[in-house]
Amino acid sequence: MTNSINEMDDANCILAIGTNTTAAHPIIGLHVKKAVRNGTKLIVANPKEIDLVRFADIFIQHRPGSDVALLMGMMRVIVDEGLHDEAFIQEHCEDFEVFKKSLEEYDLAFVQEKTGVPWEKIVAAARMFAENSPGSILYAMGITQHTHGTDNVFATANLAMLTGSIGKPSTGVNPLRGQNNVQGACDMGGLPNVYPGYQKVTDPAAKAKFEAAWGVELDDKVGLTHTEIFDEVLNGRVKALYMMGENPALSEANASHAVKAMEELDFFVVQDIFMSESARFADVILPAASYAEKDGTFTNTERRVQRVRRAIEPVGDARPDWWIACEIAKRMGVEGFDFENPREIMQEIASLTPSYGGISYERIEEVGLQWPCPTEDHPGTPYLHKGKFALPGGKGVFHELTYKPSAENPDKEFPLLLTTDRSLYHYHTATMTRRVEGLEILDGEEFLKINPKDAEKFGLDDGEMVKVISRRGETPVRTKVTRICPPGVVSMTFHFHESPTNMLTNDALDPVAKIPETKVAAVRIEKMNGH
Repeated sequence: MTNSINEMDDANCILAIGTNTTAAHPIIGLHVKKAVRNGTKLIVANPKEIDLVRFADIFIQHRPGSDVALLMGMMRVIVDEGLHDEAFIQEHCEDFEVFKKSLEEYDLAFVQEKTGVPWEKIVAAARMFAENSPGSILYAMGITQHTHGTDNVFATANLAMLTGSIGKPSTGVNPLRGQNNVQGACDMGGLPNVYPGYQKVTDPAAKAKFEAAWGVELDDKVGLTHTEIFDEVLNGRVKALYMMGENPALSEANASHAVKAMEELDFFVVQDIFMSESARFADVILPAASYAEKDGTFTNTERRVQRVRRAIEPVGDARPDWWIACEIAKRMGVEGFDFENPREIMQEIASLTPSYGGISYERIEEVGLQWPCPTEDHPGTPYLHKGKFALPGGKGVFHELTYKPSAENPDKEFPLLLTTDRSLYHYHTATMTRRVEGLEILDGEEFLKINPKDAEKFGLDDGEMVKVISRRGETPVRTKVTRICPPGVVSMTFHFHESPTNMLTNDALDPVAKIPETKVAAVRIEKMNGH
């Protein structure tokens, strides 16, 4: 997030697009609802009528995959009506004229056709966001999990710059991270193209710095993304895999592809807190300590580095992840892993990662700090891009965007469009939450949410067991007839191994971010024999 969570309370307008905030990020959802009670305007853009719609001033129910058309259409209105922040653009941005020219593609007829949204509603949303500054944009995987996910993100950035809604309190482009330490994992180099602190592996200076610190020769080539690893296993170029805290058998798009890859590995190590669906394919399983059994830090979605403290001793043979990694390295004869505790690891992080340079256990004993925090006397950074953008030249760059359709759309064979979401009561692949009896009572089974018109069209009853089939696989599931989904769109979560939704989803990739198109897959429904 460019801005802080509590700043939403003082925004005059919030645009929540591609995020089921109250279900996937309930604490942030509370902030949004509090802001609305205090007079903040709320625009919700989502293919489904999610709970947050109850609090919205404007609800835009656009077709899955049409986000660029929607956002660029809104920006066409803002520019045509002179509602853009010319002074901010002149001082802080570049390539505006090229971007402005690209808006010509997004006229009334085109945007209505692609989004399925009446032009009048798009105009109303555009005016509301532009005229109620400061404005904050929230998004989640409903924006990113597309073959044009990078363009979707660029579109949100364009809108923020166009309205001067960046680099100020209660504004910003705010991606809501899907798990508690996803931000921290990325910060620490859990990506194939960067070292900790987003220092590029292709940068000779960064490479030299880490080689000197770690005493090894490093590769300057960009590695494989999560999805590409499984492709390379099946291509015979990856023979062994060490997987920590991940469950691709349920979470990976086109999951049968990942399962086949895990089956073919020569050597497979899984490190996790419970036996997962993916761990069943492992040659070695290393029992890891849970969050309550270890010390360390988490970096949350607002870039806040916070202490995690052990509440109980690790159960059985479980050990902290850092300790397991260090012990394996030492037993392989590798130097530089003689850490005694997480505090020492944090000291190394601060010494090599400029954005974490001023963060220490002493400073975050009571309250966490938000990076960038480069020095020991720096107070942390509640919002980014103050005064100038953190880019070469200090200016934000507008992107011209051409509309691209999703990789797969409904047809005669697969007439419905499947999109995925999350439940308030379960967490990701539910390795933990499905072990909680109370949560199972509240939500213990997967449902295919389907509009009454589609249920009637295909002869389906509420609560009927059916088989959902895509070009990649099939899964059994019980129907739930509901108006949450519009006609032509069905929805499932991915928490339940009895109904593995990601056997259906599309693993076509965004060419830049290499993220799969989990949010759009063409499917058909068949009745199950005996039901």
